[in-house]
Amino acid sequence: MPALIQNTETVKARDEVEERLSLDPQAAVPRIVEFIRTIFRPSGCSGIVVGLSGGIDSALTATLCVKAVGPEKVVGVFMFEERMHGSIDARHAHEVANNLRIRTVDLTLDPLTKQFSETFPVRVEDQVAKGNLKARMRMMSLYYLANAENLLVAGTGDRSEDLIGYFTKYGDGGVDFLPIAHLYKSQVRFLAKHVGISPEIVEKPSSPNLWEGHKATDEIPLDYSILDRALVCLFDLKMTPEEASKRVRVSKDKIQDILSRFRNSAHKRAYPAMIGSW
Repeated sequence: MPALIQNTETVKARDEVEERLSLDPQAAVPRIVEFIRTIFRPSGCSGIVVGLSGGIDSALTATLCVKAVGPEKVVGVFMFEERMHGSIDARHAHEVANNLRIRTVDLTLDPLTKQFSETFPVRVEDQVAKGNLKARMRMMSLYYLANAENLLVAGTGDRSEDLIGYFTKYGDGGVDFLPIAHLYKSQVRFLAKHVGISPEIVEKPSSPNLWEGHKATDEIPLDYSILDRALVCLFDLKMTPEEASKRVRVSKDKIQDILSRFRNSAHKRAYPAMIGSW
């Protein structure tokens, strides 16, 4: 292929990727707000509960829920461990709640996980298993409050993490609805800026905080800015792995890693397997 034609096609493909990632906030925000309302109105519930981690996803989710149903119908839950109470994430979570003027519940997670681990008949040392226990304890806590007060549980997952299975099954994946699951992480950051979330929160590295020093970038195959573009190429533009590798300028191994994570995490995004159907 002549170099000029090849360069032209590469630029076109890049433009197409950027176009897919671009958002019109004037359209995107009302669309999500209306989606939340269509879920909430017929539910018969009294409000919505959101777990506030101090991260960008939960900050945007809580903000959009408030826009949809009002601050008096949104409850934010802090579920930090004792060691995290003075952390920047805890400070950011409180900042979001204060700015939104929502009611909050402060739960210290350690006693729950410690009691469970100490009474469980098998001693578990695996770091991931222990981390997922924390995520599931958070889910149980949200639903405990939701059942008691007739609330819907809002999920905070985004498309970047959902596609590669970077969430805990029946943990942060256990929710009633997912208002930002169609947004890639870079789109979440863009929309968060638009709705007035602090730049300090918007630009902070993501972390599930399942163990000390836990960072998302230590576990995902690429930094989010590049990962999003690779995901757009693979899942939105339906490129082959070879094409995606060239367009994003990352190795084929990285692209195959993304596809492998997508395939291996399919069970997280599906209803449990059974004979027959509903």
